[in-house]
Amino acid sequence: RDLVLEAVRQNGCALSYAADPLMADREVVLEAVRQAGWALEWAADPLKGDRELVLEAVRLDGWALCHAADPLKGDRELVLEAVRQHGSALAWAADPLKGDRELVLEAVRQHG
Repeated sequence: RDLVLEAVRQNGCALSYAADPLMADREVVLEAVRQAGWALEWAADPLKGDRELVLEAVRLDGWALCHAADPLKGDRELVLEAVRQHGSALAWAADPLKGDRELVLEAVRQHG
């Protein structure tokens, strides 16, 4: 575990090589997404529904929203954070949020 923690602190995508139990270890995954938001891709499914963890991921890489659990894709605050980081992340938001004026304007500002 300590070796994997050190590895994901250096490169969050190292999580992809971790054993399944470590992909389900909240501390390991949190360190990984703090280094590389995209590392959320390799987190165990229950952690993809962990709001705090997903928020960390999308603040670093808005595209990480595509790996979030569906209920979080409907979380306006979380989607706004993702869109602020990468405007195209709006594509992964729940349908009702895709028509949200503030989110659309932010996406346009970020993406052009």
